[in-house]
Amino acid sequence: MPLPSNLPIDADRLWDSLAEMAKIGATAKGGSCRLALSDEDKAGRDLFVSWCEAAGCTVTVDRIGNIFARRRGRDDSLAPVVMGSHLDTQPTGGRFDGVFGVLAALEVVRSLNDRGVETLHPVEVAVWTNEEGSRFSPPMMGSGVVTGIFTLEEILDKVAQDGARLGDELVRTGYAGEASVDHPMHAYLEAHIEQGPVLEVEGKEIGVVTGAQGQRWYEVTVTGVEAHAGPTPMRLRRDALVAASAMVQAVQRVGLETAGDPCATVGILDVHPHSRNVIPGRVFFTVDLRHPNADTLADMDRRFRAAVAEIAEQQGVSAEIADFWHFPPTPFAEPLVDRVREAASGFGFSHRDIVSGAGHDAVYVAGKVPTAMIFIPCEDGISHNEVENISPADGARGAAVLFETLVATAGRP
Repeated sequence: MPLPSNLPIDADRLWDSLAEMAKIGATAKGGSCRLALSDEDKAGRDLFVSWCEAAGCTVTVDRIGNIFARRRGRDDSLAPVVMGSHLDTQPTGGRFDGVFGVLAALEVVRSLNDRGVETLHPVEVAVWTNEEGSRFSPPMMGSGVVTGIFTLEEILDKVAQDGARLGDELVRTGYAGEASVDHPMHAYLEAHIEQGPVLEVEGKEIGVVTGAQGQRWYEVTVTGVEAHAGPTPMRLRRDALVAASAMVQAVQRVGLETAGDPCATVGILDVHPHSRNVIPGRVFFTVDLRHPNADTLADMDRRFRAAVAEIAEQQGVSAEIADFWHFPPTPFAEPLVDRVREAASGFGFSHRDIVSGAGHDAVYVAGKVPTAMIFIPCEDGISHNEVENISPADGARGAAVLFETLVATAGRP
């Protein structure tokens, strides 16, 4: 459908900003690679800061590298209403995951300036450090430190796959800020691409996000016996890879046999000693279980562990499951969710309630302050991929809903 004439934001300016940011870390297939605290991430952050300062914002950086660009409110002593997301990407990521939420928020600030709109609360745009968890793991580090999920010290000491220490990279890139990580917030709003196909398939223009699925991440190490592939009879082998392959299929069954939109994924599998003529003696793999219901997620956890133990016994190997990361299903604040729904309806945008299948900084922030998210469709539901795409119209709709929700939350004097 065509865009209504009463949009409070500048759709062309938003799209131009997205295109300009996409030039930093551009990949051959049209995506983006700005790994957390890399030179490309620094360049993206620098560009964002320059835009915020041009919009009259005061920019501060906290000790974990989160950026907050502040627009004054009528009562500047009040806690700010914060909008934001992240600028770091997957190694072969898209142009819109995270960055849309940041630049839609910046467009809201610019449009407030254009219209001379004063808010009672100050308004801030946040860029959270290392949301993706690609270079440094786990994900959502910046928001996790601010909300007390992680300590500052443990995150500063995290080491990347390339051997770099996170705290050192903050210093190297100039984003080892001095502000406290105890950042006050009145409320938090995050616009994001859906990263799935539901909105597009159903022809909906806005997703009103009611909450996020719970997630459990694991690391599994299967240990058998390395042996020569020729002289060792099949009946006498303790092959770690054969056992691990059965466990991977068990993870798939846990997902397929669970009701209510579950997800079960093995994303990494490493085989040792990785030789053509040696029976694998050790296999490492990761598991990601997700579900919007806490009791069902707990049952998935139980069935996964039981299957791994049973297969290990059958195959004569040992299996160790390490809990790597988790968060429970997270509902968002109903009054804010209602405002998102009202804003979408006010513009005449088709919309539906939806649960986020992915983790976002909003999930951690929701444990500290009232939080809501706004989803827009992405082409074919594809994300974490260089071909990730949105339409300019969908971007404009999402930013417009964010504008109205922000104004309703920050208040007019």
